Amino acid sequence: MTLTHEIVTGTVVLDGVTYPAEPVAGGAAYELFSEMPAPGFLRLIMPSRWSYHRFVAATELGFGSGSESALSVPLSRGMTWQRVHALSQSLPRDPNTASLLAQIRTTATVRRGTKMVKPLTALGVSAVLKGQLPHGFCYRECDLAHLRTPADLSIVTGEAAAGDVAFVLRWRAIDPIDYQIPFGETVAGLAAMPPHDRIGAHILGTGFAPSSAELIPEWITTDFADLPLPANAALVAYTPDGTEVVLYTYQPEQRGWLRLVGPQWRHLLGPLRDVSADQEYVPLPRLNPSSRLVGTFRGEEFDAIADPPEEFRVLAMTRAARYPVESLLRRTRYARWRGSLGTVLSADASWLRLRLCRPDPDNVAALGAQCYERGVYETWAPAAEVTETREIDISFQI
Repeated sequence: MTLTHEIVTGTVVLDGVTYPAEPVAGGAAYELFSEMPAPGFLRLIMPSRWSYHRFVAATELGFGSGSESALSVPLSRGMTWQRVHALSQSLPRDPNTASLLAQIRTTATVRRGTKMVKPLTALGVSAVLKGQLPHGFCYRECDLAHLRTPADLSIVTGEAAAGDVAFVLRWRAIDPIDYQIPFGETVAGLAAMPPHDRIGAHILGTGFAPSSAELIPEWITTDFADLPLPANAALVAYTPDGTEVVLYTYQPEQRGWLRLVGPQWRHLLGPLRDVSADQEYVPLPRLNPSSRLVGTFRGEEFDAIADPPEEFRVLAMTRAARYPVESLLRRTRYARWRGSLGTVLSADASWLRLRLCRPDPDNVAALGAQCYERGVYETWAPAAEVTETREIDISFQI
């Protein structure tokens, strides 16, 4: 179907038909509504004013991608969209192709306050509720705003068959330094990983997700490290009709998750193991996380809270004590074992749990590391053999 359009207040004219419309993800996509069936429209499970809706990326309609930088592709007769997409799906074989892909990929950027998302399995949701922090592969929300159903999101989840619900963790970036583009040497070892040593879709090393049609930029957390959760992060579910349901939001002062999902959506929590649908808060038991935010106030260090893009404050239960911090950093524990660098996830007197910063076929085999999700490799190391155990401070400009 050919898309022709114009935006009127509250409407989209699509292929000669005017539909009521609302912006999604800050204008990165539009949700179109209809009373009657139409091509590409899905019937709402719980209809209100309209019975059908569909989602269209703003860039497909010729609009900007909202407040975030749009992926820019230099198209020409010799470099069509199809050609660019094909190049993005395999490691470049020559310097010119590598340079072109790098030029395209760097046009999509993360800034302070950018909404990021990480697809989760049901087990992943339970792990986050119990204290697991964001890490590994992630995406800007604006790049996935038009992918709303479990079937659509299977592009980035890597699941062969879509289920009845898809889950994502959504948060706002504290600083661009926390994110790397999985391009070239940064993920060369992962791109070479044999199938029996990986989980999920193949890591291409081009900075883009594997896809038959979409051009979706990917990021990884720097060194695959955990990132502290900012205020109002959310666990979100998407139903087969594309409805978004916010399940929980993160309350940093309580270090817990506030349940928001209403009774009509409680069934979405069914696949979550060891999670009660009636529980308001799920406490986070990790008192010594691998990464934490530290701020200074009047020359002293305090645990800090980020509420990007502008608010950074001392962690305190009482509102009067939530002073704005004068400086901010992420403190992350690192260690080296048998020549490989990793972040320290947990430790006791005899063993350390390490996540590899640069996994490759050789160090994964040598260290007996296991793949727990796409690109994420962890192992237990004897404390007596580990060297260079230290905390590294990554400073943010605020």
